[in-house]
Amino acid sequence: MAGEVKRRLVHVSGTGFPALYLLGLLTWEQLRCLLLLGSAVALALEIIRLFVGLDWKIYDELTRSYEQDNLAGYALYFFGMTATAWVFEPRIAVPAMLMLTIADPISGLIGSGELGIKAAHTLLVTFAVCLLIASAFGLPLPAAVFGAVAATLADGVKPVIAGYVIDDNLTIPIGAAVAIFVGLRYLPILV
Repeated sequence: MAGEVKRRLVHVSGTGFPALYLLGLLTWEQLRCLLLLGSAVALALEIIRLFVGLDWKIYDELTRSYEQDNLAGYALYFFGMTATAWVFEPRIAVPAMLMLTIADPISGLIGSGELGIKAAHTLLVTFAVCLLIASAFGLPLPAAVFGAVAATLADGVKPVIAGYVIDDNLTIPIGAAVAIFVGLRYLPILV
């Protein structure tokens, strides 16, 4: 359990990235560049870890068994946040990123094991937290619900394709952002 708490604390620390923008400490362009730099560093570390043999103790403590021979969750975390920031405007991207940095760790602490479908109560908590995040950014209800549903689905199921786990660190921000975009673009505003 101690390893799980450490992973979740690292996860929550990623809230600092969108917070830099929200607090006016970075412009949106600067945040996007910072995330791009983080993704490049994560990719370099993963290439060294997987192909050269970087054996830091932190990898043993913070990676899951299915990440030992695949890209680790922290790299996918950066890739998902970076893609979201570069494709979508802040109104969409920031709530989607916060669904990853806040809702996912909460879900992980109350949820199930490494793989598999999470329990219904865990998914309901995830949905509620994601909906609260989206609503806090003034998104219309349909867009907020779409984003929360997408993030919850991404959090609830980790598909395995050709032996590779599609980690929710990648799918939560991207899926939520796409769903919010669809909700904003194609659904009427319900007040």
